[in-house]
Amino acid sequence: MRTQIVKVAAVQAAPVSFDLHKSIEKIAHYAAEAAKAGAELIVFPEGFLSAYPWRYNFDATIGAREPRGRKWYAKYHESAISLSSPQFEAVQAIAERNQVLLSIGIIEKNNIGGTTLYCASVLIGKDGTLLSIHRKLIPTAAERLVWGSGAGDGLKVVNTELGKIGSLTCWENYMPAARLALYQQGIEIYIAPNADDLPSWTASMQHIAKEGRCFVISVNQFCKVSDFPSDYPPFDPGSHDRQPDGSLWTPDAILSHGGSCVVGPLGTFIAEPVWDKTGIVYADLSKDELIESRMDFDPVGSYSRPDIFELNVNTKPATNVTFN
Repeated sequence: MRTQIVKVAAVQAAPVSFDLHKSIEKIAHYAAEAAKAGAELIVFPEGFLSAYPWRYNFDATIGAREPRGRKWYAKYHESAISLSSPQFEAVQAIAERNQVLLSIGIIEKNNIGGTTLYCASVLIGKDGTLLSIHRKLIPTAAERLVWGSGAGDGLKVVNTELGKIGSLTCWENYMPAARLALYQQGIEIYIAPNADDLPSWTASMQHIAKEGRCFVISVNQFCKVSDFPSDYPPFDPGSHDRQPDGSLWTPDAILSHGGSCVVGPLGTFIAEPVWDKTGIVYADLSKDELIESRMDFDPVGSYSRPDIFELNVNTKPATNVTFN
């Protein structure tokens, strides 16, 4: 029997924050490079189109909002992407042109109106078809100010030619029920776009891979102050925000150290975490390891115990009005 090997690529880079066009150009560049290296699945970090708004609360405090913050929210909305837009068609064309699957963390504009933004991840097929969209179920801390909450219809695992692929974003990976919903669908390649560069995060990725007996691709930005507009408020010299040591922000100051990695289904690294540099993390996934790892622990088989445990998932979309 021939072993199926899937080559994957995790792109540890930053977008051109608040600039959708230039960020899409970055996707085109890295997708072409990774495809040339033989990758069939290329994964980009959380909020790559077109900003993870590091260290900014959009000038909102409890009981008050300032005009400058509203203006920057409008800029953020402008740099987000709609799934029905020409810009998204351009992203789909990148996948088709390179004959790869693309997983990209996006800030999504709602197709049906309203100006709520969603932190989402999309999976695009080799023919450019949108295979899945997952909106982050619950934004973390101050993220809740600018991102809406996702719904159960995004808890999907897609059966592709490379295997069964699904995704959870950043700290929703700490939600046991959300992980179980993916395990139960037989996930094989688990994608975790994130904005967490703490060492404890990589330990969580190892745990999830071993718990789910799946491959885990963790991808984070390597991001500096210079990746943001020069007038971005937190890094203005007059801002009250400072680096952890109390000094002013400089263009070379690091906001996210990266740590992108790939973990096998027994919790060991296939590609070790990469820190403090931009680059592409490659890994070869041997599909045989999925079956081998489940000999003694199968999260949806021998260890699932449906006679004791039951999880109900509401997969209805988050719409409150329907038209008949």
